[in-house]
Amino acid sequence: MEEMKRKMKRGRQEEQVYREHVSSLQKKAAWCLKLLLLVSLIGLPLQEAVPQGQRTFTVDEAVAWALENSRTLKSADIDLEIKRRTAQYAWNVFIPTVQASGTLSRQNSISMDSSKNMIDLSNAIGEMGVAMGNMGSLLTTGTPGTSVYHKIPYPDETESMHWAAVGNIGVSLNLSLAYIAQIQAAKADYEGGRISWEQSRRETVTSVKKLFYGLLLQQENIRLQEQSLENARKRNVQARANWDDGKVPELSYLQAYVSYENMKPAVAEAKRTLNQQLDTFAFLLGLPVGTKLTLSGSVEPSYVELDADTLIIEHGGQALDIMSLMNTKLTLQHNLKALNFSLAPALALNWGVQPMLTNAFDTNWFEADNWKDSGSLSATLAWNITNLLPFSATRLQAKELKDNIRKLDISLETLRENQKMQVRKAVDTMNSSREQIESMSRNIDLAQRSYRSMEQAYQAGTAELLDLRDAESQLNQTKLGLLNQKFNYISALLDLEQLLNIELLETQ
Repeated sequence: MEEMKRKMKRGRQEEQVYREHVSSLQKKAAWCLKLLLLVSLIGLPLQEAVPQGQRTFTVDEAVAWALENSRTLKSADIDLEIKRRTAQYAWNVFIPTVQASGTLSRQNSISMDSSKNMIDLSNAIGEMGVAMGNMGSLLTTGTPGTSVYHKIPYPDETESMHWAAVGNIGVSLNLSLAYIAQIQAAKADYEGGRISWEQSRRETVTSVKKLFYGLLLQQENIRLQEQSLENARKRNVQARANWDDGKVPELSYLQAYVSYENMKPAVAEAKRTLNQQLDTFAFLLGLPVGTKLTLSGSVEPSYVELDADTLIIEHGGQALDIMSLMNTKLTLQHNLKALNFSLAPALALNWGVQPMLTNAFDTNWFEADNWKDSGSLSATLAWNITNLLPFSATRLQAKELKDNIRKLDISLETLRENQKMQVRKAVDTMNSSREQIESMSRNIDLAQRSYRSMEQAYQAGTAELLDLRDAESQLNQTKLGLLNQKFNYISALLDLEQLLNIELLETQ
């Protein structure tokens, strides 16, 4: 009896270890799902013209679908187009500003002084002409001449005198050395946008692949649980038949029955969890709610021989996060150059035409002599002396940019060191997982043989149920451990590809 209790206790311990291992795999798959959601994941892709029903995806098809329908990437495309257009037309600061305007105005009161002076002058000239004419007549005929000249009367104020028409056409162009650096900064900003877009794309690919393989791992886990459940059912049937025939005591039958019934809820819960995760994955891919998604593939890694030091030397500089920081530094350097150039004098060119017509309603608008032009051409050289002061806003902004550049240098150094650590960690994980895979592959054969031998002994009545359950639990743990190490290898490989922005192998 003591031996029986000991075996039952050991059986419960083995079963607890197995369930904890299964729970760990379920949590890992759930973590992959949350990872995809946090990254946004793929941006809740658009749901357009997608037929409902059953859909089957391979890992490559899932990635392609996500990239095509990702709202995050579509938004990133728009941001990139804005930066591209800004950089493409950054030279437009050298386009002159041309402005045209026309004004029709009425003065509340007008001054008659200038009109009166002009009329008096005209009358004086006319009278002088008459006098000269009369003098000529006296010299020739001795009789005064007759003049046809009449004095110009003073005009009365009219409504038309209050109105004037003024036109204006102005062209201005400002030239500064700072424009050159601003154009360079705009182009650097566009390159930064391209890097950000590629980072979003990389994150989407990695997240989708990790979740895909995590769900495959869950499917394989359920398959093993279903197989164990079927074996328990067969043992229960056999134990009932043996008990009915009087070959085994009732305790053996009850043990087989309880073991079988205890496994049912775990298998049902695992299936429910997997179905929920598949529904969520289908939703994230942009498929309609209710679409039954089937994943085609297996958790089988393709092995590559890698050396951490070689990877860092050959591919460390093309990492997207490092490229992004370097681009940010370059943009700040161009902005600093623009501030320094702003210390130099700037040239402003202006040319304008301003025709003006007075007495607007009583004057012919189409006679050029009636218009007066008060336009001008000017060239101004402006130099902001205040910017030269070390405590001016411009110089303080330049010092702030220099400090930010120094901070970026520190961040780059930290990022490079962290990259080395992450690359070594990923390579070590891959090498360790590969060794574990090879070891567990050999152990599976031994565990399979042990289980078959124990099953034959149980059927022959020379082994107890608890011994058989122990052998089956060890076999399943070995299989799940093998799958877990394969997933770890694939996950580390994906992280390494994203970290260094390289393709180490084609997806199998």
